[in-house]
Amino acid sequence: MVRSYAELAAINHLGGAQLPSKAAVGAITQDLLHLLFPGFYDEDHLEGKELGPAITSLLRSVEKSLTKEIAKSMPAQVVAGENAAGKVQAFLIRLPAVRKILKTDVEAVMAGDPAARNVEEILLAYPGVEAIAVQRMAHELHLLGIPLFPRMMTEWAHSRTGIDIHPGAVIGPSFFIDHGTGVVIGETTEIGQEVRIYHGVTLGARSVTGAQTLRGRKRHPTIEDRVTIYPGATILGGETVVGEGSTIGGGVFLAKSIPPHHLVFAEHATLKIIPKAERPQGSEYTI
Repeated sequence: MVRSYAELAAINHLGGAQLPSKAAVGAITQDLLHLLFPGFYDEDHLEGKELGPAITSLLRSVEKSLTKEIAKSMPAQVVAGENAAGKVQAFLIRLPAVRKILKTDVEAVMAGDPAARNVEEILLAYPGVEAIAVQRMAHELHLLGIPLFPRMMTEWAHSRTGIDIHPGAVIGPSFFIDHGTGVVIGETTEIGQEVRIYHGVTLGARSVTGAQTLRGRKRHPTIEDRVTIYPGATILGGETVVGEGSTIGGGVFLAKSIPPHHLVFAEHATLKIIPKAERPQGSEYTI
Protein backbone atom coordinates (compact mmCIF):
# COMPACT_ATOMS: atom_id res chain seq x y z
CA MET A 1 0.00 0.00 0.00
CA VAL A 2 2.74 2.45 0.97
CA ARG A 3 4.53 1.76 -2.33
CA SER A 4 1.41 2.88 -4.20
CA TYR A 5 1.68 6.32 -2.58
CA ALA A 6 4.90 6.91 -4.50
CA GLU A 7 3.54 5.45 -7.71
CA LEU A 8 0.20 7.28 -7.53
CA ALA A 9 1.28 10.52 -5.89
CA ALA A 10 -1.32 12.60 -7.74
CA ILE A 11 -4.07 11.35 -5.42
CA ASN A 12 -2.10 11.85 -2.18
CA HIS A 13 -1.97 15.01 -0.08
CA LEU A 14 1.13 14.41 2.02
CA GLY A 15 3.31 17.21 3.32
CA GLY A 16 1.10 19.94 1.86
CA ALA A 17 -1.08 22.50 3.59
CA GLN A 18 -3.81 21.09 5.80
CA LEU A 19 -7.19 20.80 4.07
CA PRO A 20 -10.66 21.50 5.47
CA SER A 21 -12.16 18.60 7.39
CA LYS A 22 -15.29 17.11 5.83
CA ALA A 23 -16.66 16.45 9.31
CA ALA A 24 -16.00 20.05 10.35
CA VAL A 25 -17.64 21.40 7.19
CA GLY A 26 -20.76 19.37 7.96
CA ALA A 27 -20.85 20.53 11.58
CA ILE A 28 -20.38 24.18 10.61
CA THR A 29 -23.07 23.98 7.94
CA GLN A 30 -25.44 22.45 10.47
CA ASP A 31 -24.72 25.31 12.88
CA LEU A 32 -25.32 27.83 10.11
CA LEU A 33 -28.73 26.26 9.47
CA HIS A 34 -29.45 26.74 13.19
CA LEU A 35 -28.67 30.44 12.72
CA LEU A 36 -30.86 30.75 9.63
CA PHE A 37 -33.84 28.91 11.11
CA PRO A 38 -33.69 29.24 14.91
CA GLY A 39 -35.83 26.68 16.68
CA PHE A 40 -36.12 24.35 13.69
CA TYR A 41 -32.74 22.64 14.03
CA ASP A 42 -32.54 22.79 17.83
CA GLU A 43 -33.24 19.89 20.15
CA ASP A 44 -34.27 22.16 23.03
CA HIS A 45 -37.01 24.78 23.01
CA LEU A 46 -35.72 28.36 22.86
CA GLU A 47 -37.61 31.02 24.81
CA GLY A 48 -37.50 34.62 23.64
CA LYS A 49 -35.26 35.78 26.47
CA GLU A 50 -32.83 32.94 25.77
CA LEU A 51 -32.60 33.64 22.05
CA GLY A 52 -30.11 36.53 22.18
CA PRO A 53 -27.48 34.83 24.35
CA ALA A 54 -27.89 31.51 22.52
CA ILE A 55 -27.44 33.08 19.08
CA THR A 56 -24.50 35.19 20.25
CA SER A 57 -22.77 32.10 21.61
CA LEU A 58 -23.45 30.14 18.43
CA LEU A 59 -22.23 33.00 16.23
CA ARG A 60 -18.94 33.16 18.13
CA SER A 61 -18.50 29.42 17.83
CA VAL A 62 -19.28 29.46 14.10
CA GLU A 63 -16.95 32.41 13.49
CA LYS A 64 -14.07 30.61 15.20
CA SER A 65 -14.54 27.24 13.52
CA LEU A 66 -15.35 28.74 10.12
CA THR A 67 -12.24 30.93 10.20
CA LYS A 68 -10.10 27.89 11.01
CA GLU A 69 -11.49 25.77 8.18
CA ILE A 70 -11.53 28.56 5.60
CA ALA A 71 -7.90 29.35 6.41
CA LYS A 72 -7.15 25.77 5.35
CA SER A 73 -8.89 26.44 2.04
CA MET A 74 -6.74 29.46 1.25
CA PRO A 75 -3.53 29.02 -0.76
CA ALA A 76 -0.99 30.67 1.58
CA GLN A 77 -1.50 29.48 5.15
CA VAL A 78 0.30 32.34 6.93
CA VAL A 79 -1.62 35.08 5.14
CA ALA A 80 -4.76 32.96 5.01
CA GLY A 81 -5.45 33.22 8.74
CA GLU A 82 -5.78 36.99 8.50
CA ASN A 83 -7.70 36.92 5.21
CA ALA A 84 -10.04 34.19 6.46
CA ALA A 85 -11.10 36.19 9.52
CA GLY A 86 -12.12 39.18 7.40
CA LYS A 87 -13.94 37.03 4.88
CA VAL A 88 -15.83 35.19 7.62
CA GLN A 89 -16.98 38.48 9.12
CA ALA A 90 -18.13 39.69 5.70
CA PHE A 91 -20.02 36.41 5.24
CA LEU A 92 -21.73 36.50 8.64
CA ILE A 93 -22.91 40.06 8.00
CA ARG A 94 -24.71 38.71 4.90
CA LEU A 95 -26.74 36.09 6.78
CA PRO A 96 -29.76 38.37 7.49
CA ALA A 97 -30.01 39.06 3.73
CA VAL A 98 -29.81 35.32 3.06
CA ARG A 99 -32.65 34.78 5.57
CA LYS A 100 -34.72 37.38 3.74
CA ILE A 101 -34.46 35.60 0.39
CA LEU A 102 -35.00 32.18 2.01
CA LYS A 103 -38.31 33.47 3.35
CA THR A 104 -39.40 33.94 -0.28
CA ASP A 105 -38.34 30.36 -1.04
CA VAL A 106 -40.47 29.04 1.82
CA GLU A 107 -43.40 31.17 0.64
CA ALA A 108 -42.98 29.73 -2.86
CA VAL A 109 -43.39 26.21 -1.47
CA MET A 110 -46.51 27.21 0.43
CA ALA A 111 -47.99 28.88 -2.66
CA GLY A 112 -47.04 26.08 -5.03
CA ASP A 113 -47.64 22.82 -3.17
CA PRO A 114 -51.12 21.93 -1.86
CA ALA A 115 -49.48 19.23 0.29
CA ALA A 116 -47.55 21.85 2.29
CA ARG A 117 -49.60 22.38 5.44
CA ASN A 118 -47.46 24.92 7.26
CA VAL A 119 -44.00 26.46 7.58
CA GLU A 120 -42.99 23.84 10.15
CA GLU A 121 -43.56 21.04 7.66
CA ILE A 122 -41.72 22.91 4.90
CA LEU A 123 -38.61 23.54 6.99
CA LEU A 124 -38.50 20.09 8.56
CA ALA A 125 -39.64 17.84 5.71
CA TYR A 126 -38.78 19.51 2.38
CA PRO A 127 -35.22 18.64 1.29
CA GLY A 128 -35.30 21.28 -1.44
CA VAL A 129 -35.46 24.08 1.10
CA GLU A 130 -32.43 22.76 2.96
CA ALA A 131 -30.45 22.33 -0.26
CA ILE A 132 -31.31 25.87 -1.37
CA ALA A 133 -30.45 27.30 2.06
CA VAL A 134 -27.01 25.69 2.02
CA GLN A 135 -26.40 26.78 -1.58
CA ARG A 136 -27.34 30.38 -0.84
CA MET A 137 -24.82 30.48 2.02
CA ALA A 138 -22.17 28.71 -0.06
CA HIS A 139 -22.80 31.19 -2.88
CA GLU A 140 -21.97 34.10 -0.56
CA LEU A 141 -18.66 32.43 0.31
CA HIS A 142 -18.08 31.75 -3.40
CA LEU A 143 -18.57 35.46 -4.14
CA LEU A 144 -15.94 36.26 -1.50
CA GLY A 145 -13.45 34.21 -3.49
CA ILE A 146 -13.12 31.39 -0.98
CA PRO A 147 -12.05 28.15 -2.68
CA LEU A 148 -13.04 24.58 -1.82
CA PHE A 149 -15.09 25.20 1.35
CA PRO A 150 -18.28 26.37 -0.46
CA ARG A 151 -18.17 23.31 -2.71
CA MET A 152 -17.78 21.05 0.31
CA MET A 153 -20.84 22.70 1.85
CA THR A 154 -23.06 22.02 -1.14
CA GLU A 155 -21.74 18.45 -1.38
CA TRP A 156 -22.70 17.98 2.28
CA ALA A 157 -26.22 19.09 1.34
CA HIS A 158 -26.10 16.85 -1.75
CA SER A 159 -25.35 13.81 0.41
CA ARG A 160 -28.32 14.63 2.66
CA THR A 161 -30.91 15.68 0.10
CA GLY A 162 -29.97 14.12 -3.24
CA ILE A 163 -29.92 17.66 -4.71
CA ASP A 164 -26.66 18.87 -6.29
CA ILE A 165 -26.40 22.67 -6.65
CA HIS A 166 -23.02 24.23 -7.37
CA PRO A 167 -22.19 27.23 -5.14
CA GLY A 168 -21.46 29.29 -8.25
CA ALA A 169 -25.04 29.11 -9.55
CA VAL A 170 -26.96 32.40 -9.39
CA ILE A 171 -30.51 31.81 -8.13
CA GLY A 172 -33.23 34.43 -7.77
CA PRO A 173 -35.88 34.66 -5.05
CA SER A 174 -38.96 32.46 -4.66
CA PHE A 175 -37.18 29.35 -5.93
CA PHE A 176 -39.04 26.05 -5.43
CA ILE A 177 -37.54 22.59 -5.91
CA ASP A 178 -40.40 20.11 -5.58
CA HIS A 179 -39.43 16.63 -4.30
CA GLY A 180 -35.87 17.30 -5.40
CA THR A 181 -34.19 13.91 -5.72
CA GLY A 182 -31.75 13.88 -8.63
CA VAL A 183 -31.78 17.63 -9.34
CA VAL A 184 -28.46 18.91 -10.72
CA ILE A 185 -27.73 22.63 -11.17
CA GLY A 186 -24.32 23.47 -12.63
CA GLU A 187 -21.78 26.15 -11.76
CA THR A 188 -22.69 28.86 -14.29
CA THR A 189 -26.45 28.36 -14.24
CA GLU A 190 -28.53 31.52 -13.88
CA ILE A 191 -32.07 31.21 -12.52
CA GLY A 192 -34.56 34.06 -12.31
CA GLN A 193 -37.30 34.62 -9.76
CA GLU A 194 -40.36 32.45 -9.12
CA VAL A 195 -38.87 29.44 -10.89
CA ARG A 196 -40.12 25.95 -10.04
CA ILE A 197 -38.32 22.72 -10.89
CA TYR A 198 -39.15 19.12 -10.11
CA HIS A 199 -37.12 16.03 -9.29
CA GLY A 200 -34.66 14.66 -11.82
CA VAL A 201 -34.09 17.98 -13.58
CA THR A 202 -30.58 18.68 -14.91
CA LEU A 203 -29.39 22.19 -15.72
CA GLY A 204 -26.05 21.13 -17.09
CA ALA A 205 -23.19 21.61 -19.54
CA ARG A 206 -22.43 19.76 -22.73
CA SER A 207 -19.81 17.02 -22.53
CA VAL A 208 -16.49 18.33 -23.88
CA THR A 209 -12.82 17.45 -24.17
CA GLY A 210 -10.19 19.78 -22.75
CA ALA A 211 -12.56 20.85 -20.01
CA GLN A 212 -10.00 22.98 -18.15
CA THR A 213 -9.82 25.41 -21.08
CA LEU A 214 -13.49 26.24 -20.46
CA ARG A 215 -13.05 27.12 -16.80
CA GLY A 216 -14.71 30.44 -15.99
CA ARG A 217 -16.83 30.47 -19.16
CA LYS A 218 -20.60 30.15 -19.11
CA ARG A 219 -21.42 26.51 -19.75
CA HIS A 220 -24.85 26.09 -18.16
CA PRO A 221 -28.29 27.42 -19.14
CA THR A 222 -30.12 30.57 -18.16
CA ILE A 223 -33.64 30.10 -16.80
CA GLU A 224 -35.66 33.31 -16.83
CA ASP A 225 -38.44 34.36 -14.43
CA ARG A 226 -41.52 32.24 -13.75
CA VAL A 227 -40.36 29.14 -15.62
CA THR A 228 -41.60 25.68 -14.63
CA ILE A 229 -39.50 22.60 -15.44
CA TYR A 230 -41.15 19.21 -14.94
CA PRO A 231 -39.49 15.94 -13.80
CA GLY A 232 -36.67 14.39 -15.76
CA ALA A 233 -36.04 17.34 -18.07
CA THR A 234 -32.44 17.99 -19.17
CA ILE A 235 -31.41 21.47 -20.30
CA LEU A 236 -27.82 21.92 -21.47
CA GLY A 237 -25.45 24.62 -22.65
CA GLY A 238 -24.27 28.09 -21.76
CA GLU A 239 -26.03 29.65 -24.75
CA THR A 240 -29.38 28.04 -23.91
CA VAL A 241 -31.97 30.47 -22.54
CA VAL A 242 -35.43 29.40 -21.43
CA GLY A 243 -37.60 32.47 -21.84
CA GLU A 244 -39.76 34.00 -19.14
CA GLY A 245 -43.00 32.23 -18.32
CA SER A 246 -42.18 29.11 -20.34
CA THR A 247 -42.91 25.53 -19.29
CA ILE A 248 -40.63 22.58 -20.00
CA GLY A 249 -42.40 19.23 -19.94
CA GLY A 250 -41.19 16.06 -18.26
CA GLY A 251 -38.47 14.06 -19.98
CA VAL A 252 -37.56 16.82 -22.44
CA PHE A 253 -33.95 17.05 -23.70
CA LEU A 254 -33.27 20.68 -24.61
CA ALA A 255 -30.07 22.23 -25.95
CA LYS A 256 -31.39 25.38 -27.66
CA SER A 257 -33.09 28.56 -26.52
CA ILE A 258 -36.84 28.90 -26.08
CA PRO A 259 -38.73 32.21 -26.47
CA PRO A 260 -40.77 33.58 -23.56
CA HIS A 261 -44.18 32.06 -22.82
CA HIS A 262 -43.65 28.83 -24.75
CA LEU A 263 -44.46 25.23 -23.93
CA VAL A 264 -41.92 22.50 -24.71
CA PHE A 265 -42.98 18.88 -24.51
CA ALA A 266 -41.98 15.51 -25.93
CA GLU A 267 -44.50 13.47 -27.89
CA HIS A 268 -45.55 10.45 -25.87
CA ALA A 269 -44.33 7.05 -27.01
CA THR A 270 -47.08 4.74 -28.18
CA LEU A 271 -48.32 2.44 -25.42
CA LYS A 272 -49.46 -1.10 -26.17
CA ILE A 273 -51.73 -2.89 -23.72
CA ILE A 274 -52.32 -6.58 -24.47
CA PRO A 275 -53.17 -9.70 -22.48
CA LYS A 276 -50.02 -11.43 -21.22
CA ALA A 277 -51.05 -14.64 -22.95
CA GLU A 278 -50.90 -12.86 -26.32
CA ARG A 279 -47.52 -11.18 -25.96
CA PRO A 280 -44.95 -11.93 -28.69
CA GLN A 281 -42.25 -14.47 -28.05
CA GLY A 282 -38.73 -13.30 -27.27
CA SER A 283 -36.66 -12.17 -24.29
CA GLU A 284 -37.39 -8.47 -24.92
CA TYR A 285 -41.02 -9.11 -24.05
CA THR A 286 -40.22 -10.82 -20.74
CA ILE A 287 -40.74 -8.27 -17.97
